[in-house]
Amino acid sequence: MCQSQSSGSRVVITGKGGVGKTTLTSCLATVLAKNGINVLAVDEDPQMNLPQALGVGFEAAAHIVPLNRHADYIEEKTGIRPGRSGWGALFKLNPDVEDVVSRFGLKVAENLNLLVMGTVRQAGGGCLCAENVLLDATIRHLALRSNEAILLDTQAGVEHFGRALAKGFGQCLVVADTSFNALSVACHSASLARQSGIPLVYLVVNKIPAGGATRLQQFKEESGQNPDALFDAVIELPAEVQLQALDPDVTRIMDDRHSAYATAVTVLASRLNTPPCTCSSDHNHVHGHHHAH
Repeated sequence: MCQSQSSGSRVVITGKGGVGKTTLTSCLATVLAKNGINVLAVDEDPQMNLPQALGVGFEAAAHIVPLNRHADYIEEKTGIRPGRSGWGALFKLNPDVEDVVSRFGLKVAENLNLLVMGTVRQAGGGCLCAENVLLDATIRHLALRSNEAILLDTQAGVEHFGRALAKGFGQCLVVADTSFNALSVACHSASLARQSGIPLVYLVVNKIPAGGATRLQQFKEESGQNPDALFDAVIELPAEVQLQALDPDVTRIMDDRHSAYATAVTVLASRLNTPPCTCSSDHNHVHGHHHAH
């Protein structure tokens, strides 16, 4: 189904650790919120660095309890307290989480809220425990919210969410730097995103040195994989030396009108907010290579 502009944009951000996906998520959330869009940034990365990246102070961030550790809420919604879901336990498979954002969301700035979910456990064919049932229901609920942008910052891979992502998350940003390992993980993540039913999957090659060519061509020759064929578009972001000095509140880079990184992220945010139609029966891929700097 086409993800129309009026229904909002829902974006999953994934990639190998250390490639800058949390920084990108926070900057995208910031620029979208400043443009008047109601943004919900969701942290599912086990590192849980998104609060600080968005400018939440250390003391406030230290008091954030991930959703998957709210035992009382999980028990209230599923009927089972975490740790007590042994064989034979009965609990609600479709808990009502309509109040999840109002109860556990944190207002970070005007038009910008944060929800720290915690990590979905991966065990064999899937862990059918109360925590995972609640997080899965939360993902489905977020996908159903209208007239807003949802940015979901995840660990590498999206298969642990199963088909929940297909019910409204229309775009996936797979972030990599120019290293062979990061690009290899990105190609694998593209396949997982497709299997999850996400129609638009972009590769974001981050941290490209000024004046330096990407290693994409070298990667193609060495790996035999072609990112241009796996992704709807390949988007390049320049390296930004100021980010290290701004850490952890990296969103301040978006106030620098001379930053090529900030300019490129602003362009990407506009692209995400107006995704192309994917209703075509032959899957109208965007296929392109975009230098954003």
